[in-house]
Amino acid sequence: MSRLIRLDRCGHTELAAWTADDADAQRAAAEAFRRELDTGMLASATRQDGSAEVVRELPLDAELVVMRRPISGG
Repeated sequence: MSRLIRLDRCGHTELAAWTADDADAQRAAAEAFRRELDTGMLASATRQDGSAEVVRELPLDAELVVMRRPISGG
């Protein structure tokens, strides 16, 4: 099962979960992903080799997609 989570003050919140054979759950996850991006969140997907990459589209094959606020300062 794949999961979309948002890092927040309480640790994390699960926004969506889906499997390869559940088109409705995939659609709901893609909508939740887009809503988070529209509020300014960044997304990183964990790949099978353990690395992570920033993504702008929901990778349905990723095990974990993490939404977080951009780092600010300067």
